[in-house]
Amino acid sequence: MGAMPTTETARVRAEEIAYRYPQNTHGLEATSLSACPGEMVLVGGPSGSGKSTLARCLTGLIPHLYRGALSGTVWLEDVPTTATPLWQLAERAGMVFQNPAAQMLTSTVEEEIVFGLENLGLPSAAIHTRLEQTLAQFGLEPFRRRTPQTLSGGEQQKLALAAIIARRPPVLALDEPFSMLDSTAAAELVGYLTDEVRAGTTVVICEHREEYLGGLPNLRTVRLASRAGIPPHDGAAALLPNSHTPVCQMSVRDVSVQLGGRTVLRDLSFSVRGGEVVAVVGRNGVGKTTLLRALAGLQPHQGAIEVDGAPPDLGLVFQNADLQLFNASVREEILYRVGTPDMALYAHLLEALGLTRYEDVPPLLLSEGEKKRVALATVLMRRPRHGILLDEPALGQDAAHKEMLVRIARGLAATGQLVILTTHDLTLAAYADRLLLMGAEGIVADGPPARVMRDPMPWAHIGLCIPDWVALPPLDGGAP
Repeated sequence: MGAMPTTETARVRAEEIAYRYPQNTHGLEATSLSACPGEMVLVGGPSGSGKSTLARCLTGLIPHLYRGALSGTVWLEDVPTTATPLWQLAERAGMVFQNPAAQMLTSTVEEEIVFGLENLGLPSAAIHTRLEQTLAQFGLEPFRRRTPQTLSGGEQQKLALAAIIARRPPVLALDEPFSMLDSTAAAELVGYLTDEVRAGTTVVICEHREEYLGGLPNLRTVRLASRAGIPPHDGAAALLPNSHTPVCQMSVRDVSVQLGGRTVLRDLSFSVRGGEVVAVVGRNGVGKTTLLRALAGLQPHQGAIEVDGAPPDLGLVFQNADLQLFNASVREEILYRVGTPDMALYAHLLEALGLTRYEDVPPLLLSEGEKKRVALATVLMRRPRHGILLDEPALGQDAAHKEMLVRIARGLAATGQLVILTTHDLTLAAYADRLLLMGAEGIVADGPPARVMRDPMPWAHIGLCIPDWVALPPLDGGAP
């Protein structure tokens, strides 16, 4: 960690800031942080270490929108956040949430960008100019009339970034901004952030995918300490069914999906054999989430989806865990509507997924990574007959928890079950047995990750890049 800027030069300054949520005894341990104009501070740390809480403190959302126990002081230039109305703080700092859907307020993409500009009191001509510039900068012109809730997770993340950056706040706090972006969009974001820093913006970024940030100017790193234990290495073994299930075969034939008058999937066909981990990769908005919803029976579609000639019984872990968590505690969530629960399996799930200390906590008060693990526990507790579907399972997960996810996926596949995951994390995709690369026209490449990731043509065809730092799996089929 580099030297902390002096009080006189800092644009944002946190002095021994600590916080506890009212229904969750966890939050943020005492932390000090300071950043100057034109500087970027990367806040690292394990899932649940308090990165999102720190970002909320730095922008004034805590204490104005969250009612818990706060100590210490945050200053935005010469203004203390605790004694300043939130509308005034919004002129000094903007935050992009880890879950972008939580900050969508309007009915169209265009209105979402205009909303913040109007709140600044800008003249209509200036608002129009910034709107058009922002739509072009973030490639959002085709979506300007779309409802934000109809966008993919990655498209929502780009919109949230666009709406905040359009306001040009002197301090920009970004919570896991790369988590839902495909590799090309992530590289574009690095370019945006480089321009912002060089223009004098102070950027605080909380991120697990630190590899993208290596070349950014004026970068300093602060790491928060872990409060949770490391996931047990043998945890996956405890999650396996009591006996091997027959290896099943799933057939997807001519599947098409229409959403809001748009064709999202067209005549998609492929087959998957139980016992292999399959990763689905593609650009933001290409239809990966829609595909998983169709496979799980949650999305009306044309065509046929069968496992051994019958409708599939697959458990789906949503990309946005907020959409499938609604009980008052983690315990109630995992056991919800499980007729005769296997309490030994329940205890193993808590331990293996690092959730034991949160058993009595409302799941929606957890970090995004922790919520994803609760959602995974609910699916595994129900023991779906044919396997599981994981939509962006790496969201909010640190390296140790991603390793745990790989062990669980491989353990389930070893029993003959289907394991299909979508991901923008190409390092995670490299651990799969098979990689399906999706383009607008369907599957453009299919095979072992070692082969697919070494063929540049299909990636260039769909406009995706493979960053230099991604470790390609060896051609002999071993782990990366």
